[in-house]
Amino acid sequence: MTAKWLVAAVVAVAAAMPADAAPDRFSERDAQVNGVRLHYRIAGEGPAVVLLHGYAQTSLMWRPVQGELARKHMVIVPDLRGAGDSEKPPTGYDKKSMAQDIHALVTSLGVNHATIVGHDIGLMVAYAYAAQYPGETDKVVLMDAFLPGIGNWKDVWLLRDLWHFHFYGKTPLALVHGRERIYFEHFWNDFAADPDHSVSEEDRQAYAKAYAQPGGMEAGFEYFKNFERDAPDFQELGKTKLTMPMMVLSGEKAGGTFLIDQARLVANDVRGVIIKGSGHWLIDEAPGQVIPLLVEFVDSTAQR
Repeated sequence: MTAKWLVAAVVAVAAAMPADAAPDRFSERDAQVNGVRLHYRIAGEGPAVVLLHGYAQTSLMWRPVQGELARKHMVIVPDLRGAGDSEKPPTGYDKKSMAQDIHALVTSLGVNHATIVGHDIGLMVAYAYAAQYPGETDKVVLMDAFLPGIGNWKDVWLLRDLWHFHFYGKTPLALVHGRERIYFEHFWNDFAADPDHSVSEEDRQAYAKAYAQPGGMEAGFEYFKNFERDAPDFQELGKTKLTMPMMVLSGEKAGGTFLIDQARLVANDVRGVIIKGSGHWLIDEAPGQVIPLLVEFVDSTAQR
């Protein structure tokens, strides 16, 4: 085998690899912004895209799609305040403040326009970002949960089988201490269309370990506790409808049309898509449907 042939073969293999196959493609960084230290990963060049994770997960949830997006975009993937490797302060978990965290991170990178993508708690932060900074938000993607304070939101918030929305405080913390994995299995299994095709075992271990860090469960509970504050905030923000393009992805076996209907109350340009056969964990359960939709929508972004 000649050296020239070997080099050509290596180049060909590298070109065929998925975008995020190389572990060093995304650099790991920390930033002190808005009074909190946020951990994030970043890669790529071009129009900015910010990916915001939800509860029972961390920024690692975006690994299946982040590399593909980084082919044409600067992709910023933070751990939210209180999650993953970000700082876990005792306060600041209303979604307006969490959106201000992300905006401060984005502007610290010299970015003044971005597409914001959020799943679960992350979609609440994404909406709060777009509503507070509409002139700096190119597009929005909301993925399977709900918007506190918008429309018939209490129809979800008060469902009996969604007891975890009200599970916080000293006693719940004591109950889940050392049992974080057991607690999160409720989310990963019960919110999936099929528990055997939900969040992977590798990711379950990583997420449980992340939330077991000091302050991790307290912060997670604060996401839910602050819904009562988020509701009036979102009602006020919702008085001014968003005009940028918005895509809403919702699991057929999870939220159904609920979030799509909510989005149309707060935005003028909404594309709603039901992910067939999927529960709440859209990227984990239905990557073949979700990833192409995300890439197509984000790749069409143009600064206004």
